[in-house]
Amino acid sequence: MTLAFVDDTVELGAQIVRGALRLERIFRDRINPLAFPEEYLYERYRFPSEGLTYLCQLLEPYIQGATLYIANATHRSCALTVPQTVCIALRYFATGSFLYAVGDAENLSKNTVCSAIHKVAHALTGLAQTFIVFPGTCPTQTIKEGFYSMAGFPRVLGYIDCIHIPISASLGENEGDYVNRKSIHSLNIQATCDHRCVITSLEAKWPGSVHDSRIFSESSLCHKLEQGLFSGVLLGDRGYACQPFLMTPYPDPGEGPQTSFNVAHAKTRVRIEMTFGILKARFTCLRGLRVAPERACRIITACVVLHNIATMRKERAPPANPQPPDVVDPITLDYPTGRAVRDAITVLFA
Repeated sequence: MTLAFVDDTVELGAQIVRGALRLERIFRDRINPLAFPEEYLYERYRFPSEGLTYLCQLLEPYIQGATLYIANATHRSCALTVPQTVCIALRYFATGSFLYAVGDAENLSKNTVCSAIHKVAHALTGLAQTFIVFPGTCPTQTIKEGFYSMAGFPRVLGYIDCIHIPISASLGENEGDYVNRKSIHSLNIQATCDHRCVITSLEAKWPGSVHDSRIFSESSLCHKLEQGLFSGVLLGDRGYACQPFLMTPYPDPGEGPQTSFNVAHAKTRVRIEMTFGILKARFTCLRGLRVAPERACRIITACVVLHNIATMRKERAPPANPQPPDVVDPITLDYPTGRAVRDAITVLFA
């Protein structure tokens, strides 16, 4: 074997190795996270390829404004694509995993994952007023008819309730404010839903110790209802006072129409319990957030926006059990005008 032949063989081997490394680097940098089977995408991101494409187009103007960079195998920096950024955030929302676990799954650092999550959450929060609309994106009459078909309750614009989202982070001097009735640190989230399980209003800023009735009384939704801007009523549990625009059950119903009123009220309540169940099943991170309250509020709002997008697009919903109602201190003082409206509606159940 001549020396020249050996040199040529070594050079050829070196070229093959360099070529293999170069091809591997290009493949890893340009991988398309949407180029996977639909079931794979749904399990990890809760959206199929068509839904993910829609989200990427929707969020692209907000995400491209502040590009994220990562270091690849050659230690050169390269920008995350919009699909990569969106899918990183969706993977966290869908699984609730630790950041390093999401990073390991996506071959990224923990810091890159954190930045992507909060970039997408911030963008989705900015779109909340577009996708969270009261009384809903359907015509008002359609919403009323949808609720009426459930149990015969008339003029219903939505059901209102609160749900606690556990949080575990450094809460500082106000830690006691976040301890709820179950002695768990949480945020108390108020929402209303329509007959399709679309969330139509959201208050995601209150500590877990705050009572449901206070959250409602200080919400913009309550102020709008007080001004008579909507024709119809909300339904709510005994955690709220009965008002002309908010119907609560009779605390001690008599036989006949009052009992029928409460039964119809309870059957309609299932819709908000189902909505919360789907929301938590779709985005498992809401079973417990390991971030500061301010960031938790943004993540919750982002998940609600995504839930509404998925529901309105009729994406597949994960199997979910209705969430059990939270135990609250009942409100015993009802407004006389509220009782009068409730009695008028009760006559219809005679």
